[in-house]
Amino acid sequence: MSKSIRRGNPPARRPVQPKRRVAKVQKPSQIDRMIAMLPVSERTLQRIATWSIMGVIGAGALGVASLFGMPQAAGVAVAEEIGRAGFRVRGIEVTGVKRMNPMTVYAVALDQQSRAMPLVDLEGVRQRLLKYGWIADAQVSRRLPDKLVVHIIERQPAAVWQEKGQLTLIDANGEPLQQISPDELPELPRVIGEGANWQTPAYRALLDAAPALRPLVKAATWVGNRRWNIVFETGETLVLPEENPEKALVKFAELDGAQALLGKGWLRFDMRDPTRLVVRKPGHQGQRAITDTSTNDKSSDGPNTGAVMRIDRQG
Repeated sequence: MSKSIRRGNPPARRPVQPKRRVAKVQKPSQIDRMIAMLPVSERTLQRIATWSIMGVIGAGALGVASLFGMPQAAGVAVAEEIGRAGFRVRGIEVTGVKRMNPMTVYAVALDQQSRAMPLVDLEGVRQRLLKYGWIADAQVSRRLPDKLVVHIIERQPAAVWQEKGQLTLIDANGEPLQQISPDELPELPRVIGEGANWQTPAYRALLDAAPALRPLVKAATWVGNRRWNIVFETGETLVLPEENPEKALVKFAELDGAQALLGKGWLRFDMRDPTRLVVRKPGHQGQRAITDTSTNDKSSDGPNTGAVMRIDRQG
């Protein structure tokens, strides 16, 4: 009888390790590189694409609605849907504001019937902003997906206008900017009287004619809507004529340079008579006339080369 020989268990076979697959790195396409260079996020680009698609759909909806005579209502509905898709005003960026209250700009920009981006009335916002004195111009634009950008160009204060006790900052053309209190009074020229603000360009030209007097002038009063009274820092008032006030002011500057009229206690200088300067002191009934005789007095030695001034008394 044969015996079977029992052999030990065969060695376990090692599992065959699968070959590792090296993932191929996909290089970005030219379009991907162009998109990466854009100054917007991928999410914003997706929203823009969504808006574009909805815009095409909306245009089709408007075309259908126009056949039924209701394009406006359909347009508003489509715009609101675009707003609900994320294109809705959620922030406002204001630039250019230095002196006026920026909250005024925010309030105007947010005053919308709808904040859906397509329904924001950019020109309407601009026109409402231009009603404020400080604002010379305004630029209003959308920044997708959800921001309005408002750039303000402010007017520059050039003078203070005083009327009936009220002080108002004005620009170089006389446009009222903002009322101020006496405590806020800046170092700016002051014009006084009804309508004096609109005479600011003429007043500036007047002072330019006699620049030596400019630092000595405290204010100017527009009288009777026709002429100026100049008030000096030393307290005197110079009454200028309606015609050729620049010429009269230059003549006064020459007189002051020759005779040091300012700061000597005079109350009033009147130059409405082109041939003489009438002056008055406080508490005196009489007046003193400083007469320009340069056109009358001639020297026997030759032609007159300068102004010869004579002081006359008037009772």
